[in-house]
Amino acid sequence: MNITVLITFCLIVLARITDVSLDTIRMVSVIQGRRAFAGVLGFFEAVVYICAVAKVLLNVNQPVYAIAYGLGFAIGTYLGMVIEQRLAFGKQLVFLLTPKGPELAEVLRAGNYQVAEVKGHIREGDRTILCVEIPRRDVQKLIRLASTVDEHCDFILHDIRQVDFAERGAPKASQRKRSWFFPLERLASFKRGIS
Repeated sequence: MNITVLITFCLIVLARITDVSLDTIRMVSVIQGRRAFAGVLGFFEAVVYICAVAKVLLNVNQPVYAIAYGLGFAIGTYLGMVIEQRLAFGKQLVFLLTPKGPELAEVLRAGNYQVAEVKGHIREGDRTILCVEIPRRDVQKLIRLASTVDEHCDFILHDIRQVDFAERGAPKASQRKRSWFFPLERLASFKRGIS
């Protein structure tokens, strides 16, 4: 393997690490509804991807480039997940199932968490389900705090896209977002008015 092949091998690996990491972060952004951010990431991902694929396809006589392509993909997938977990965009809804509901709710409220309580019953006895909306980056802190009160507390995590209904209240008719089929809605309401 000469120096040119080695340098190209490394460049392909780096290009694939970059574009697959961007792809992983972009996918999470799409799921969370971050359109503009996902679009920007998609642009850079596509440019880097085309450069890497072109280099491999133009040099099919060098099978080592295919290995570089696969190696970069594998490392990029891992690295993309690590980066996304560090960035921790968005919010999560955390459900805490505990027999010590009132005590745990009091501790969480003292820590400035907004907590909703629901009573439940399972085979092992009564449980309280505490629901907490929290930024993803603070979830581990919440789990550690809850575990100090009840070390057997069970946790269920859900990613959420949009909440804040309590803060903004019900939208007025003039403030409601119109859907893409708004003209059809007007036609339907017009027909209802006639009949």
